[in-house]
Amino acid sequence: MTRPFTGLMSETTAAPAVATMAVSPVESIRLDEEDLSLMLTIRAFELKLLDLYGRGLLNGTTHTCLGQEYIPVAMEGLLDPRDHVFSNHRGHGHYLARFRDPAGLFAEIMGREGAVCDGVGGSQHIRRERFLSTGVQGESLPVAAGVALHLKRAEPGRLACVYIGDGTFGEGAVYETFNIASLWALPLLVVVENNGIAQSTPTPRHLAGSIAGRAAAFDVDHRLIETSDVAGIRHTLEPLVAWVRSHSAPLVVEFVTRRLGPHSKGDDTRPDQAVQDLRERDWYARCAAVDPERFRRLDARARAHIDEIAAEVAARPPSRWERP
Repeated sequence: MTRPFTGLMSETTAAPAVATMAVSPVESIRLDEEDLSLMLTIRAFELKLLDLYGRGLLNGTTHTCLGQEYIPVAMEGLLDPRDHVFSNHRGHGHYLARFRDPAGLFAEIMGREGAVCDGVGGSQHIRRERFLSTGVQGESLPVAAGVALHLKRAEPGRLACVYIGDGTFGEGAVYETFNIASLWALPLLVVVENNGIAQSTPTPRHLAGSIAGRAAAFDVDHRLIETSDVAGIRHTLEPLVAWVRSHSAPLVVEFVTRRLGPHSKGDDTRPDQAVQDLRERDWYARCAAVDPERFRRLDARARAHIDEIAAEVAARPPSRWERP
């Protein structure tokens, strides 16, 4: 469906109205066992990486998604295996939510046999089936738009989902992509993980206006999510994602989230108290308070599972890459 060049969202293409979700800092959340187990597995994976880097057992860098694990878990429940997913430098959770493959990702980062990309991609640059991550800010957006155009023509009903952060809005590629996606009515789902800080710069110091305002400037619909309740997120977004598929219309979903860890391994410039305040509002603490016994059981299982996988992968021979 082609949009008229009015500068306003037409009635035939506007996504269905859904209330913005909000959560108080003390609200508890309830998760089914599968979702909670996956979130705990992602957290255990990221903590293990920081431990390995801290002990000098891994080289290079890594960017963890501590505090943001619920976003890919919630979104993956709305995606189809035939959708394309484009990730970024902070993308371990995106990969693990899609493939449930901590061994393959550990092997990639460690450079061991069984690596997803034979050990040449490392932490940030992963390609598998219809999944691609990159460490270049904004790079995935125009690529995702091109894939969305292909899907519109060749695979109606499929979409391209691309994850970006608030810091990516300093890149011109964002606005070029919004412009084309709106003009060409592309099935493009842009998930913004707004964690309030771009490397070491608080969002209010690098982003004038709002992300919603930027989307509106290109006639792209926007929804704000301020909760970490996975079931609630899916309930809110399900009709909107279905609209992206059926009407081939772009959508920006902005998550107000928290980054508990440093930008990469150890470059956190925030005061300790500020980080502690974020931890107290984190999904991890709230889930633990809802059902302590179940939480401890699942958390211990996830950590033991990740410890076992990391030890097994570390004992493998180095990966070998052969030119195709």
